[in-house]
Amino acid sequence: MAASKSRVISLAGAGAADAGTDTLSLGPSMSSATRVFRELRSRMVALKLPPGTILHRAELAEAFGVSQSPIREAILRLEEIGLVISYPQSRTEVTHINPARLEQEHVLRTALECEIVDQLCRKAGAADLTKAQGYLKMQKALVDDPDQIELFRELDEKFHHALFVAAGQAALHAHVTERSSHMARLRTLDLPRNRKLQSVIEGHGKVMERIEAGDRHAAVDAMRDHLSGTIGRLPEIMEANRAYFA
Repeated sequence: MAASKSRVISLAGAGAADAGTDTLSLGPSMSSATRVFRELRSRMVALKLPPGTILHRAELAEAFGVSQSPIREAILRLEEIGLVISYPQSRTEVTHINPARLEQEHVLRTALECEIVDQLCRKAGAADLTKAQGYLKMQKALVDDPDQIELFRELDEKFHHALFVAAGQAALHAHVTERSSHMARLRTLDLPRNRKLQSVIEGHGKVMERIEAGDRHAAVDAMRDHLSGTIGRLPEIMEANRAYFA
């Protein structure tokens, strides 16, 4: 992959060439600012809006079909989690991946996810793991199809979300997801690596086996091992993708 500085013209589809009349429907279920924030974060995490991309608020407002007020609010939230930086009277730019921030986010996510699997083991079989099992099964069906990496990545996020839901901590998952956005971009870079998809499935499988067996210590160890793979390859990933890093 190669990062490049570019204008945001349209968000109606990845790689769109011009604004045209495309807009994104925000729907009534949540605030416009939240929907803009989630869409922009999703595209940044998937590297569809790579580091160095310039965000023009007027063009974003047109693309989303909203006023500039929710755009400003969404950008402030993106700044809080380190995905964009705004220069007064100048521009707003998607940040490069920060290695120091990666380490912090890894510690946060590991601590919380290990606690989640510990709680699930304590439930002694009472936790509903049906959704997590279903997402794992769907991932297994995609493991040999490199064209489905984006869907595989989405299922990966859903699997971890399902564990938080089963532990009764759905709101906490939203917090750790937003606060792990640099790590999410690193995983996007790592996912196409040879055997990475298979290693993700193996990691998920071991976590599920330990939880279902009620083995707290083994479950925590399995989750820690699963989450350590990408951060452990940071030097290799940086060497292959220099343009994405600060």
